[in-house]
Amino acid sequence: DDPGAQRYHAFMAKYYPDGDAGSSFNVYGYITAQLLVHVLQQCGDDLTRANVMKQATHMTNVALDMLLPGISITTTPTDYRVNKQFQMARFNGEGWERFGPIIADTAKE
Repeated sequence: DDPGAQRYHAFMAKYYPDGDAGSSFNVYGYITAQLLVHVLQQCGDDLTRANVMKQATHMTNVALDMLLPGISITTTPTDYRVNKQFQMARFNGEGWERFGPIIADTAKE
């Protein structure tokens, strides 16, 4: 099993045992919290607004537990979007299977 998924399920079992681990809302909350922790760790002891914004807008290839393999977070001072990579998936009757390459949103910043 995927180590990131194992960490997520352990987190849910410990901190939200009555929650639906399959809910996309819970997954989104978990990865959003992971991203916030990353930003705050990058800040070190300088927890000023300016430094939090600097760290939040200078992320490069940050991997989070519940993102698909090969998908990561990158931000810049002119592009705050975190979801810029996608991969197609289809239901095969039993589960979801990914197909094709990772698609990057190449919109101009």
